[in-house]
Amino acid sequence: MMNHPLILALGTTLHLISFILITLHCLRRRRNATSTILWIFLTWSFPFFGALFYLTFGVDRVADRGFKKFLTEEHLLRTREGTKKTAPRAYWHHLSGTPGTNDFQREFNRALDALLPDHPALAGNRLTPLITGDEAYPEMLNAIRNAKTHIHLQSFIIGNDATGREFLKALAAKAGDGVEIRLLYDRFGSTAAHLRGLFRKYNRLPNIQIAGWTQANFLKRQFQINLRNHRKALIIDGTRAFFGGINLQRNNTSAHKKGPLRDYHFMAEGPLVQELQYSFLRDWYFITQEDPETLLSENHFPHIDPTGNSTARLINSGPSTEKDVAIETFFTSITLAKKQILAVTPYFVPPADVLRALQSAALRGLDVRLIVPQKNNHFYTGLASRALYEELLLAGVKIFERRPPFMHAKALIIDGEFSLVGTANIDERSLNLNYESSVAVYSEAFADSMKNIIHEEINLSNEIILNEWQRRPAARRLLENLASLMSPVL
Repeated sequence: MMNHPLILALGTTLHLISFILITLHCLRRRRNATSTILWIFLTWSFPFFGALFYLTFGVDRVADRGFKKFLTEEHLLRTREGTKKTAPRAYWHHLSGTPGTNDFQREFNRALDALLPDHPALAGNRLTPLITGDEAYPEMLNAIRNAKTHIHLQSFIIGNDATGREFLKALAAKAGDGVEIRLLYDRFGSTAAHLRGLFRKYNRLPNIQIAGWTQANFLKRQFQINLRNHRKALIIDGTRAFFGGINLQRNNTSAHKKGPLRDYHFMAEGPLVQELQYSFLRDWYFITQEDPETLLSENHFPHIDPTGNSTARLINSGPSTEKDVAIETFFTSITLAKKQILAVTPYFVPPADVLRALQSAALRGLDVRLIVPQKNNHFYTGLASRALYEELLLAGVKIFERRPPFMHAKALIIDGEFSLVGTANIDERSLNLNYESSVAVYSEAFADSMKNIIHEEINLSNEIILNEWQRRPAARRLLENLASLMSPVL
């Protein structure tokens, strides 16, 4: 049996070896300097636990895993190229694109065209905002019950609760009628439902395929759980779609004791539906490797006539083919603003470029308003956000904290004519690590409807006043700055 000095010597040696290896690994690729220093500090300061934490969260497998997704997307894209003249004719007809109608749209599209050439702006869409699950779920369930050929559903969280079960039962009923069902959930976000077997019994039913998104496999030494699929979409028969920030769980409804989480979802009709369809099928193909010709069949891309007056552009982002797209989208839209910026987000820990763009806009005299939740469901994120308040307030940004229930909504409205809605938060995780879907909408009417909704949030908020904020307790300031310091590794 080893004595204590020998155990201590062995532990110290292993700690030094792991520290050196992790330091070399951190320096192998160029990354954010603050993040690198923090990981090295954590590894040295917390023997064993620091190394384990780094293996789980810090190893930058984003490029490697993102590249694997890139390869599958390239294969699907080549298949799509090969079917241009056959199956999804309507889809390719809609991809002719829509030229910009004003300076903002032309400049914004010019930036996005270089990053997302396969997802142009498309005219002829109708988008209907749906606030909280109280409005969204009945519309979604009604669409599911009226489906004729297929249903594709994707969600970050599917709750192991009454809401999750109601959706799965509705899907099972349609599968019994012969409707083809594909369901994709994120295993991290839907951990409770996954571990408790919610999906298992439904996956055995005819006409239903269920897959869990994950890019972590501890048996294969793949420790990366950062690459989460945060997208939410429901596509019915290839002709109607729902997307936005609302997960499928009970706390999005009035049945929840604290009231529904404040969140936005959208019903889409028009050519945008087929963009959302293709987005779903890309993710599905990456996880399942189902025959791409089956996925790109004409059944999934029927002809769609223009149904509204909104021009819309799907903006997918993630650590693969669309790396940096989310940051570029927020940065470009903010820098192009001329009059007003309304930003709603539950998590506000932006990259330096986006933070500086908001400050610059306010300094130029724009009306810049940021709406965030008063009580955050991630305590440390709320603290990190508040560490940024003073510099924003000094620049002239108006900050409003929305009173409970928790606000999970995301929206950016520019000059009353452009809206950016979807799943992306204004934080490092959403903009750098998650797979997200946002939609840029060029429509004054749609922007007006979103402004009305956001003004409701402001009416239910407390404005942060600079001189009052500067008098907050020193202990709170220390906690906020500590949370902000740690944000690159969380």
